[in-house]
Amino acid sequence: MSFSDFFGGKTVFVTGHTGFKGAWLSIWLKEMGANVVGYSLEPPYAKSLFEISKLKKKITDIRSDVRDFNRLSAAFRKYRPEIVIHLAAQSLVRKSYDIPLETFETNLMGTINMLEILRKNRVKSAVIITSDKCYKNVEQAKGYAETDAFSDQDPYSCSKGCAEMAAESYRKSFNLKVATTRAGNVIGGGDWAKDRLVPDAVRALEANRKIIIRNPQSTRPWQFVLEPLSGYLMLAKKQYLGENLSEGWNFGPDRSSMITVKKVAEGIIKRWGSGTMAVKEDKSRHEAGLLYLDCSKSKRRLGWKPKFGIHKTLKYVVDWYKNYRNEDPYELCVRQIRAYEAGK
Repeated sequence: MSFSDFFGGKTVFVTGHTGFKGAWLSIWLKEMGANVVGYSLEPPYAKSLFEISKLKKKITDIRSDVRDFNRLSAAFRKYRPEIVIHLAAQSLVRKSYDIPLETFETNLMGTINMLEILRKNRVKSAVIITSDKCYKNVEQAKGYAETDAFSDQDPYSCSKGCAEMAAESYRKSFNLKVATTRAGNVIGGGDWAKDRLVPDAVRALEANRKIIIRNPQSTRPWQFVLEPLSGYLMLAKKQYLGENLSEGWNFGPDRSSMITVKKVAEGIIKRWGSGTMAVKEDKSRHEAGLLYLDCSKSKRRLGWKPKFGIHKTLKYVVDWYKNYRNEDPYELCVRQIRAYEAGK
């Protein structure tokens, strides 16, 4: 599905625009001519994609908290968006053990704030992003479908499962038209979060240190950042045009992109051209050994499918990190978006 002729001139309200996925999404929307209104906390890292791409100068940038219902409502009334994409979240599993209250407040109550605002201010299209970790993970090889049970495990996963249930409650109670989405392990340039494999690996490579991996045999559904974003945009467009897609949707890679943490680290080192790694086993079991999404519904009903396999994904990821110091980061993202759109 082509987006370039659709989003031009439309006001799109993006929460979490200072985060990794939110910045990529905002750049893509901006390049398609959308009027992007971003609502988020301060960027989480000094070298964040939002900061180094100078995105603040290119969109409407609101610095506030999704937990603040009154300020979120005021921004909504002021800009009157036609489309809403809600990404704002505390996004780290391990961190959720340290700040469980903040995790639930942001991921659950922040989502409920958005749902309540959507109830009172109907928009043409709304998409709420949760996580593949919303599912109760029993490490089943067949993957999780949209009808599977939600998590009651770590604070992060449970908060995302709760957000999904809150959205379903609003659908049933108020006939609210809102789609929710669950993506796989999203990787791409500009991610500097701690306790994530790719940014940890890049920091080590840039400092000529060994890459330390915690769970070498853990298998994940790795996908390039633009893959799930294309799914979010597809949902936003189809809903705007009148399709009722008010339910949950999975956007993950094909099974061939499910490889171990160790193999991903080896692939990064190979494409970087140097580096070594060492294993420091994580006995905490804060992370599951196997997680896979069944995306057959999105493929069948939306016509969505991933464009990249794991090898092309790693090529794009390493290309970004090797070039962001010498190339304008915003233009680097645009170059990759254009290549992705062309299927190159």
